[in-house]
Amino acid sequence: MMITLDQTAEFLKSKDNFMILSHGHPDGDTLGAAFALKAALNKIGKKAEVCCSDTMPSKFSYIGQTVDEFEYSTLVAVDVADTKLLGKAFEAKYADKIELCIDHHGSNRAFAERTLLDADAAAACEIILSVIRKLGVEIDRHIADCIFTGLTTDTGCFRYSNVTPTTLRMAADMVECGARNVEINTAMFETKTKTYVALEKLAMASMKMYLDDKLAFITITQDMFRQSGSDESEVDAIASLPRQIEGVVVGVTMREKPDGTFKVSMRSHAPVDVSKICAMMGGGGHPQAAGCQLEIPVDEATQRIIECVKLGLE
Repeated sequence: MMITLDQTAEFLKSKDNFMILSHGHPDGDTLGAAFALKAALNKIGKKAEVCCSDTMPSKFSYIGQTVDEFEYSTLVAVDVADTKLLGKAFEAKYADKIELCIDHHGSNRAFAERTLLDADAAAACEIILSVIRKLGVEIDRHIADCIFTGLTTDTGCFRYSNVTPTTLRMAADMVECGARNVEINTAMFETKTKTYVALEKLAMASMKMYLDDKLAFITITQDMFRQSGSDESEVDAIASLPRQIEGVVVGVTMREKPDGTFKVSMRSHAPVDVSKICAMMGGGGHPQAAGCQLEIPVDEATQRIIECVKLGLE
């Protein structure tokens, strides 16, 4: 069932021993939201830990560390629209046990017993900040860093169309509370590892154009990871590159998983809604940033995506 902000705060106050789940292949918003909530719960005397099915990228280590196991009593998911986004192992283990989900995806499948959803929020961290304020917790620098991380990463450093006046006000509030905005933005957007640069070079070389050059398509293979020495934790920044090409309306980055399946990330310029395109393939997300997973051969997957994007452009 859908619940309000007040009901969410009351639920959190009434429970303890929280395991907070982020989605697999974690980004700044799911991690920022999870660690901000953990810190707030700790401040009101609750035990809480953050868990993720995938390794946490080292660039986020300043906000905390995930744990593999935790004796929990209450299971909460943040920034998770569908249980399959938890990763196969976590989905099998926790999908039917989640008591609360806090999310900002309009495509949320309402899998939890309780869902706090605001599809107008630019980031899950916007909602988490509102929850923390309802709990009466003072925002310290650590929480401010967590929230700012989610806000800036899910808005492309406040460049995307999902940014609202509320987003900017919250970011300013976090800076006033001590968030290290310059350091965070530098780490997120202006620092690249040598392995990432090698991967980006291979990825860009793979780019193909379709649909009268309105669709730019990148395919990242496991062999590219081996050649570059990179891994999936460094892929996120590549997803935005195809959309930056003049004339491109939809950018697609399809990356091969170790098991041979494919994770698809789509970015678009308005008014094209890639959440609807990804929904055709069992995925979802936001109007200008969405994704899905495909378990078919690469050529078939490529053709399926092109067909769905074509329909989305009509």
